[in-house]
Amino acid sequence: MQFLRTAWWVVIAVAAALFFKANNRPVDIKIWGDIIWSTKIWFPMLLAYLLGALPFWIMARATRWRMKRKLENAERALVAATVTPSAPASSAALPAEPTTTPSPSLSATGSA
Repeated sequence: MQFLRTAWWVVIAVAAALFFKANNRPVDIKIWGDIIWSTKIWFPMLLAYLLGALPFWIMARATRWRMKRKLENAERALVAATVTPSAPASSAALPAEPTTTPSPSLSATGSA
């Protein structure tokens, strides 16, 4: 998969280099009042593309972060739900029944 990603970026870089070479003529851009920006035409085009792509890149990163948090929370909940309970409750853990010990009682016959 890494090879495909690298190949894709190489294709993009070659296409961008060819575009920049074909559009390498100077241009004057009037910015404000009498401020003029002299540059090659490809630079403002690249700048406009990157500024247009920035909000979508930020949105994609935020969505990826949010989905990653949801997945981690779901995994934690799954682990918590599937954890085997500890040893079953023993009789020692149950409340003890009150025991009655016979108290010495006086006999009715009066013999001592």
